[in-house]
Amino acid sequence: MKVIECDQGSTEWYAARLGLPTASEFKTIIGVKKDAKDKVTRRLYMHKLAGEIMTGEPAESYSNAHMERGKEMEGEARKCYDFLMPGAELRRVGFIVNGPKGCSPDSLIGENGMLEIKTKLPHLMVDWLLKDEFPSEHKAQCQGALWVAEREWIDIVCYWPKMPPFVKRATRDEPYIRELATAVDDFNAELHEVVGRLKGRAIARAA
Repeated sequence: MKVIECDQGSTEWYAARLGLPTASEFKTIIGVKKDAKDKVTRRLYMHKLAGEIMTGEPAESYSNAHMERGKEMEGEARKCYDFLMPGAELRRVGFIVNGPKGCSPDSLIGENGMLEIKTKLPHLMVDWLLKDEFPSEHKAQCQGALWVAEREWIDIVCYWPKMPPFVKRATRDEPYIRELATAVDDFNAELHEVVGRLKGRAIARAA
């Protein structure tokens, strides 16, 4: 495992994650076992990484208003969490690589923890607050981050100004992590095969 100290979104950050499946997309990778409709999304993600490997350049990243809002509010959310959890020892890092996979944690916490920050519009955040449980839609990303970073627990914090903050902790789910590891290994094997076929065609055309 290697922790890369850089600013997320920087040139160094894009270079570090080039061609690697990352925790933010693990739901795409493992989702194929849950829903056949995800096969198209999984294939597109694989082709994106294959393109990065072949060109040595990061693919264009998609952004929308919600994502930009999240970036702007991340600092506020981190301060809110720090206030709620005094002495949490937050440490910001750029990217973590562990074999052919990686993650970009919003913060590491002490020796064993991690932080994942989300922002949601108030009417969407209400659902999380009422359910008061770790959101299942972020399980793959968060358990994947624990797997990649070799950490024991992760806190997810959902923040929106004037709304009660939502904080929920999850510990390692080893059976799920094993399932995730198999799915990522299979994905990487297929990715390697795709890249090999592309390189073979490139060689054939050059001959």
